[in-house]
Amino acid sequence: MSDHSGTVTTFDRDAGLGTVRDGDGHEWPFHCIEIADGTRDIAVGTAVTFDLLAKLGRYEASHITPA
Repeated sequence: MSDHSGTVTTFDRDAGLGTVRDGDGHEWPFHCIEIADGTRDIAVGTAVTFDLLAKLGRYEASHITPA
């Protein structure tokens, strides 16, 4: 079960990078490999649940699942 919920605020299909904003207004970056259904694509505005993963000295959204 994911610990956080939020909304996809940006997603660049070509780069595979995006951000999720949680209810507190924090923005968490993510890479498309973290989209749990394996599609590597998600629409801006999608409500999601996610975990946080410590990666390269910062936290990123991981295991992103549409809510």
